[in-house]
Amino acid sequence: FNRAISHKSWMHTPEALAKHYIPYNAKFLGNTEVEAPKGTEVVKDAVRKLKFQRHIKKSEGQKIPKVELQISIYGVKILDPKTKDVQHNCQLHRISFCADDKTDKRIFTFICKDSESNKHLCYVFDSEKCAEEITLTIGQAFDLAYKKFLESGGKDVETRKQIGSLQKRIQELETENSELKKQLQDLEEQLMIAHVPPAGSISMKPQSTDVFDMVPFSPVSPLVPTLASNGCPPPPPTTLPPDIRKDLFGAEPFDPFTCGAADFPPDIQSKLDEMQEGFKMGLTLEGTVFSLDPLDSRC
Repeated sequence: FNRAISHKSWMHTPEALAKHYIPYNAKFLGNTEVEAPKGTEVVKDAVRKLKFQRHIKKSEGQKIPKVELQISIYGVKILDPKTKDVQHNCQLHRISFCADDKTDKRIFTFICKDSESNKHLCYVFDSEKCAEEITLTIGQAFDLAYKKFLESGGKDVETRKQIGSLQKRIQELETENSELKKQLQDLEEQLMIAHVPPAGSISMKPQSTDVFDMVPFSPVSPLVPTLASNGCPPPPPTTLPPDIRKDLFGAEPFDPFTCGAADFPPDIQSKLDEMQEGFKMGLTLEGTVFSLDPLDSRC
C-alpha cells in the first residue's frame, strides 16, 4: 500500500474499523483499467479519462450516481445508498495505491486488483468535503490490518487467500457439474428418440404372399384365426347344416329332380314333369340321344 499523503494522526478508534466500519457518502465517477498498480501519474490519467466520460454523460442529461462507502480493516464496499446493494467489494489486501488530488480537493482515488480478471482498476470518487478524510481512513484501515497481520504471523492473510481459492474452485466445480448434467440429459433424449418406432409401424413379421399378393393356402397347415384390430379373436364362423350347400355365388344349386311340386307354379311344374318322363324313356333306348331343351326342334 502506497499513500500519496503525509502521515497524520488517525481519526478513528481501532475498534471502529476492526469490529465495524466507517461510512461515507460520495459521488462515483466510475472505474477504469490502468497499466500499473501504483503511481501518481497513473491515477491522474485515470481521473482525466473518467472526468471526460462524465462530462459527456452530463451533457446527455445523466447525473453522477451517489454511493455509500463502508471502510473497515477488511476492505472498501461500494453500495447503493438507498437499497444498500453492494456494487463493488474491494478487499483491502488487493488495494495497492490510494491518494487524494492536490489540484482538486474533491477527488480521491484508489487502485484495486480485480479478483476475477486480475486487472488493476482505478476507482475515482468526488466528495466535496471529505476527500482527504476518506483517504486517511483507508490508510488507517490498512495500517491496522498490517499490524494484525504481523501479530498473527501472516496466518490471517493466508487463511483468507485459501478461503478465496476454495470458493473460486467451488464455483468452477458447480459450473462443470451443470454442464455435465446438461450433456447427460441430451444423451438420454437422443436414446429415447432412437428407440421409439415410427408411427404406424408394426413389429410383427409380415406373411409371404404370392404374385397376386395373396397368402398361399396350405392344406397341411391348420387355419389359425388372426386377431382383430382391437386385439380380440374374431367370432367363429356360422356353420350351415351339412345338407344345405351353396354354389360359388352363394345361391343354392337347382335340381329339377329333387324339387317338390309345390316349389313351382302349375304350368311350369307340368312341363318339368313331361321332361322328366321323356328323359326316363330315353334312357331305355340304345343309341338314341334326346335333348332336354324343350325349345329344341329335334325333340
